[in-house]
Amino acid sequence: MNRLTPFAAFALLLAGPALAQDNPMADVEIRAEQLAPGVAVLFGRGGNIGVSYGEDGTVLIDDQFAPLTARIQGAIGDLGADPVRFLINTHWHFDHSGGNENFGEAGALIMAHDNVRIRMTQGSEGRFTVPPAPPVGLPVITYHDGIKLHLNGDTVHVVHMHDGHTDGDSVIWWENANIVHMGDLFFNGGSFPFIDLESGGNVRGVVRAATRVIDMTNDRTQIIPGHGPMASRADLIAYRDMVANIVGQVEAAMADGRSLDEIKAMNVTADYADRDGGFISGEQFVETVHASLSQPEDEGHHHDEVSHSEHGNDEH
Repeated sequence: MNRLTPFAAFALLLAGPALAQDNPMADVEIRAEQLAPGVAVLFGRGGNIGVSYGEDGTVLIDDQFAPLTARIQGAIGDLGADPVRFLINTHWHFDHSGGNENFGEAGALIMAHDNVRIRMTQGSEGRFTVPPAPPVGLPVITYHDGIKLHLNGDTVHVVHMHDGHTDGDSVIWWENANIVHMGDLFFNGGSFPFIDLESGGNVRGVVRAATRVIDMTNDRTQIIPGHGPMASRADLIAYRDMVANIVGQVEAAMADGRSLDEIKAMNVTADYADRDGGFISGEQFVETVHASLSQPEDEGHHHDEVSHSEHGNDEH
């Protein structure tokens, strides 16, 4: 019997009771939180959405699920923003890109990392199938390392983080507003991280990505996580240290020849029990860490557009 893949299980849990309703997601409300002049975050169901708006047009970071598009557009209008001109996907998962077709048909120009377009073009098969995206929902601008947008009085850095949550993750940094959207490289509370190994994710890459963002931010930076409430740099440091601690313990146990069952019995996630009630349990995360560390490490890590020495800890 085919097992439900980790990504499929994650997607089902995100959709939650909506899948059982005749009118999917009818109960979902889109809530906006203003972060700075011209920058906001939208919370609904699925990945958190970033919004940049002003005289140069509206930029959307992720778009959740297709049935929510009209409500997302309404929330954007309530901010006083124009319809979406540019749409950036932080990665390919459909709780972050499920509205692409709708926004593409409405005229948005979609951007994402090269691997996002590849995975969306291919879709995924198995017990929980993600069909290939229609052409109108695909990124039409892709990049390898990153891209910059000079809009609405700010420089928006879109930076690829190599092999973290997936192999196509991007972090978006508003330089002047001092705001970062991390996509699913950062789960802020409520659950252990989901790392999609089948889409090129890697636990070491998650630690590296968090460290990069820590190095290019300061204590006044506002961080939009992929899931969960708004976060600070201190929250991200705690998250990075948690992941690094668990990875280190599992790696040491593997080096000592311990089996996965023996490592699970060590209860290396005990110090983070407040995350154990979420959609990824401590035991599931240990399984992911073990599987990731069992894969050969890619030595060819890419260097991101934003260097630590240029931007690290500057006051904005």
